[in-house]
Amino acid sequence: MQKDRIAIIGGGAGGIMAALFAKNSSNQVDIYEKNQALGKKISISGNGRCNIFNANLKREDFFGEDLSFLEFALREYDFSKFRRFCEDLGLFLKVEKDGKVYPLSNQAKSVLAIFDRALKERDVNIFLSNEVLKVEQKEGIFEVVSKDKKAFYDKILIACGGKSAPNLGGGESGYEIAKKFGHKISPLYPALVQLETKIDKVLVGIKTKAKVSIMDKEYRGISFTNDLLFTKYGLSGFGILDISPYVSKALLSKESVILSLNLLPDFERSFLEDKFLKISKKYPKREVVQLLVGFLPLQIAKFLVSKLKLEKKTLQDTGVKTIKQIVATLLDLRFEVKNTHGFKYAEVCGGGVDVSMVDRKIFESKLVKNLFFAGEVLDITGKRGGYNLAFAFISGYLSGKAMATRDKF
Repeated sequence: MQKDRIAIIGGGAGGIMAALFAKNSSNQVDIYEKNQALGKKISISGNGRCNIFNANLKREDFFGEDLSFLEFALREYDFSKFRRFCEDLGLFLKVEKDGKVYPLSNQAKSVLAIFDRALKERDVNIFLSNEVLKVEQKEGIFEVVSKDKKAFYDKILIACGGKSAPNLGGGESGYEIAKKFGHKISPLYPALVQLETKIDKVLVGIKTKAKVSIMDKEYRGISFTNDLLFTKYGLSGFGILDISPYVSKALLSKESVILSLNLLPDFERSFLEDKFLKISKKYPKREVVQLLVGFLPLQIAKFLVSKLKLEKKTLQDTGVKTIKQIVATLLDLRFEVKNTHGFKYAEVCGGGVDVSMVDRKIFESKLVKNLFFAGEVLDITGKRGGYNLAFAFISGYLSGKAMATRDKF
């Protein structure tokens, strides 16, 4: 009996997972990867520690036009099943308080070493530095033309990622293949990315804690409190990465988006006003900057004093009105964002293949039989914290398991 021939385009988390579940004695599985090694994004996840999954997956942790698409997948392959799978391979995991999952080794290299060994043990063929240039279908058979070879397959999985991080292999080839076969592509946008805005040079390089809120009507009320870093090009830090998908999506239809920074998120307005007034009365000859430096980095204090035109003022020159103005600025410092830092620096790409055209249980195209999708190429994007790798593994599991059957759907 002739073996089923399965091509997996992309050797990231989704492609690796799909290959491990698709391969059996009745088929041939080939992975095509444009990079010189598998799992480039896995290798840098969690700053090299490999934030491989998240133990608390919910549909609300993702972005996309139709999040109901996720419901079956999240039920069918939760963290407990993923953990059992990893332990069966010899990869042991630990869960941190925030739900982030890491290997016990705290090393992405060890994760990739185990996956690589498992693929070889299952006789999966891996073609590295072998970008797929063309995919066509004739009489139900797929022709795959890559940099170094041409081959024919019964089933094919598009798992080559999105447009983000081209240095890690990101690109638009998956979308182009999908479009060629009639699939709609939802607008693409950089996600988990820094934001570009005008920054006073005195602030550049300063890191602080802040609550970041988006003032766009559509996303009003969305905010994150975390590290904030002022850079030459604008704003960075975990809080900015967290809010960036909303900003980036808003920028698809708007010229700019306003962000509000609360530089003292741990304090109430009334407390700050009262404390500042008491200090002003006790030390009237101090400069205004000395009032702020007890709460904030010196460079931020200098920036705020300059912004409010209080450089030459002492505390005896400030009254209740000025104190209220200072506090209001501290709690609502606004920046106009006109752009993200781009796909080059984005951790993931939002948008992608319209999931209404994909079977939510097996991730097969509804338009083309035996054509499957997994991971970032789909219009499903996760938050920071292991959600995107989790979706890649889950979609790889479901598509790989479906492709393993002898039946051609």
